[in-house]
Amino acid sequence: MDKAAVELLICPHCGGDLRENGGSLICSRGHTQNIARQGYVSLLGRDAGTHTADSAEMIAARGRFLDSGAFRPLVEAIAEAAREAGVAEGSGAVIDLGSGTGHCLSAVLDALPGQVGIGVDNSKFAARRTAKCHERATAIVADIWDDLPIADDAASLMLNVFSPRNGEEMGRILAPGGTLIVVTPQTGHLAELIGRFGMISVDPDKGERLERSLGPLAEGTGSRELEWEMKLGRDQVRDLVNMGPSAGRMDEVDMDQLIEGLGPKTAVTAAVTITMTSSEENE
Repeated sequence: MDKAAVELLICPHCGGDLRENGGSLICSRGHTQNIARQGYVSLLGRDAGTHTADSAEMIAARGRFLDSGAFRPLVEAIAEAAREAGVAEGSGAVIDLGSGTGHCLSAVLDALPGQVGIGVDNSKFAARRTAKCHERATAIVADIWDDLPIADDAASLMLNVFSPRNGEEMGRILAPGGTLIVVTPQTGHLAELIGRFGMISVDPDKGERLERSLGPLAEGTGSRELEWEMKLGRDQVRDLVNMGPSAGRMDEVDMDQLIEGLGPKTAVTAAVTITMTSSEENE
């Protein structure tokens, strides 16, 4: 694991500093967390297991879909926002809360060659992918709703892409002058598929919920809207439905019939809001 990243992690049991010792991370009180052979470490805290994590099938579907390039406009926009943030080289880390496959974290690390990255997800299957997404990426399993095993002011840049938000913990981890980039879907996002495949629709009050979830970090935010049309093949549509919170809501036989009823390409709207804020506003 990257030494600079490990120095920003803390013990999920006592909050003490961690150091790498062979194939484990250990704190001064002797609490030990083994590093998995896939390269990630589980730092789940006292409330571990209380929230549902993405399955292996969901992560595999997400990996295939992102690798197809259908979300490239969004990934490129996040990387550009990271460059615009003006992160000082070598300061803090890029911390991706809800890193999934590590696709966005990898793009940002490419855009910021002096930074290390820490991907946080409560799914071990996501952590396995994130651990291998980039040579400067470190992956941990932790729950965003728990006390996160990350030191105060550790993040010079924080990503939160289609993921839950714990404003209190995010504010603690984001360093003074650090930047938070949040991506949320608009009401028209994937509109062509939502009704047909029984997918979870976007809450029309999502903007207000974002502000409430961020707490003080919501002050001084700026945002931009991004929309593009995707031309998706049948397999891409299947992966898109199966990679998110709507996975498993439809019987597989019904899914197969609906997929077969699609044309060779299906036009699907992607519409998101990219919100940026700096912790400077909250000092």
